[in-house]
Amino acid sequence: MADQSQSPLVSVVKVKDSVIAAVQEAMELARVLDAIQPGEKVCLKPNLGFDLFYPGAVTSPWVVEGVIQALRDRVSSITIVESDQILVDIEKSFQRAGMDRLLKRYEVKFVNMSKGRYVEVAVKNPRILKSIRIPEILLESTLVTIPVMKTHDKTIISGAVKNQWGCLDVLRHNYHLQIDEVLSDIHQILKPAFAVLDATIALEGFGPKTGRPRVVDRILASRDIVALDAVCARLMGFDPAQIRHLQILTEGGVGSARDYQMVGEDISGLNFGFKSAGHNFVSVIELAFRRSMIRKLVFETPVLDLMCLGANIYYLIWYYLGPGVSIRDRIIKETVYGAQWR
Repeated sequence: MADQSQSPLVSVVKVKDSVIAAVQEAMELARVLDAIQPGEKVCLKPNLGFDLFYPGAVTSPWVVEGVIQALRDRVSSITIVESDQILVDIEKSFQRAGMDRLLKRYEVKFVNMSKGRYVEVAVKNPRILKSIRIPEILLESTLVTIPVMKTHDKTIISGAVKNQWGCLDVLRHNYHLQIDEVLSDIHQILKPAFAVLDATIALEGFGPKTGRPRVVDRILASRDIVALDAVCARLMGFDPAQIRHLQILTEGGVGSARDYQMVGEDISGLNFGFKSAGHNFVSVIELAFRRSMIRKLVFETPVLDLMCLGANIYYLIWYYLGPGVSIRDRIIKETVYGAQWR
């Protein structure tokens, strides 16, 4: 890891008395003012990829609130954006995660990008997609990505890079077998100006939805999303060199998983030893069909509706009859972070 002055900065701040204060400190250390110019329109992209509220699976509202407070006097407007998934109603997720209270408090807007206009943009050096439909609002704004630290069954980690997966339209699941390459294509067009990673409550194991929450008490920030994810991976106990999309984006010049400067907390020797993500029932079935001879029958016909119904039933059973609700309630009751949802 380089220590040269021109290397991108990645800040790590331990949460002490206030998440919002930790967010603002991390952003300042990573020089957010160099990334966001005065008067810009800004879109904040949290990870809200589960509409059965579960701490660690979605970005925490206190972290988003900290970003809003840090930017609101500098920019002309702030909009929180997310997109529906084939199994997730993002507007329900937004409300259940407690994000809706931020709208009136700070006079920011929420936009479900799935319901807006898309623009077809050519990819100059495509690996998979020659063009990508991008929400128009993102082409007219500066993007700040606010992911949550999670393991992921298809990409090892879900961080600042993976968070832009949610900027594709609802059919993005069709690229799950080529997800690393498609992430590279996305970032040829759509590169966040800044990233703040929520590692207050993270998720390990069966990510990105049904894993186990881990209290990590950290906020990470950087202008370089690849460098930030490399640090995130090391904190989780994973080798960035083994995370394919980080290596592809490093080779493509989007960022660097190798050369960066650390600021803030000294994390040398800090390893949280996250359990890697296995494939839950939904993921096992999906990947089996995607690799089968009948994949078109399953994913390009009304059979897909039955598959989605079965997947949603699985998640409801896991959440209400399995461990989901009890884990959720324990996190809310026993950690300092519960107050933001109570």
